[in-house]
Amino acid sequence: MTWNHDELSAIGEAEELEIAPRLADGTLIKPVTIWVVRYDDGLYVRSYKGENSHWFTVTQLGGEGRITAGGVTKDVTFVRVDDSQTNDDIDLAYRMKYRDQDTAYVDPMVAGPAKGTTLRLVPRQVTR
Repeated sequence: MTWNHDELSAIGEAEELEIAPRLADGTLIKPVTIWVVRYDDGLYVRSYKGENSHWFTVTQLGGEGRITAGGVTKDVTFVRVDDSQTNDDIDLAYRMKYRDQDTAYVDPMVAGPAKGTTLRLVPRQVTR
């Protein structure tokens, strides 16, 4: 499944995103507010605190969750990004989108611990 144009635009232009990874028992954790960037036809997030962030740890256990941004709520699969070129491009996306923010927040998002937690948000079809 892929994002449609309206979803990509709305979420990609949103200043922040609410992320709620799903625990093994299927429940969602309390949503956490984070930054999101659009790169090409994908949406990406990173953990400011690196792998030690609770929400990020839960994404690695269950691999699924729910996001809300720009008026869009969507169930997603979290796919870890380990391609260095893509990560460098996402660095630039963070720097461009958040260029008006304090560098004390932006710089850590494009460095070490946070860069290693890049996740692609892949929309998923919910079956009941």
